[in-house]
Amino acid sequence: MAKIIVFNNDTDRIETYYRGEAESMPYNTNGTLRVREFRGSSNSPTLWTTKRAMQSWNAQRYIYGSQIPVGFAFKRPWEGGHGTQSQHYAGVAFDVGQKLSSSERNKLRESAISSGLWSYVEPANLTPTWVHFDKRFRKTCLWYCRLSSAKSGKS
Repeated sequence: MAKIIVFNNDTDRIETYYRGEAESMPYNTNGTLRVREFRGSSNSPTLWTTKRAMQSWNAQRYIYGSQIPVGFAFKRPWEGGHGTQSQHYAGVAFDVGQKLSSSERNKLRESAISSGLWSYVEPANLTPTWVHFDKRFRKTCLWYCRLSSAKSGKS
């Protein structure tokens, strides 16, 4: 049983849920995101996210129109390859599509970009075997660097 803390952006309050690994995440519709998928390999007894991130997931899944295999969303910095500024640690990032073909991942990535739901979608050259998108609270230096590069024509 996982303890799931959700910041409800609409009420500006913290909500607490207890869910089994096979149950849907809070605010998830149609069972498209299970607790075990959100958790991935994290062994934390407590997970956290935001209502807004869950609603973006629901909308992305609807827009894409097909199942989206989830590698993980939540990960603490010491659980593998993510720093203290990671959006995975904030519970608002998703690494998905690992089981999709390259063309299906490209379709998913383009869907995430064109949806306007996400603050950041990782370029394919940085995540060639998965798709990363997140609903960060603020623009980071990395985001600004990418935007500046795109505007100037540099990659």
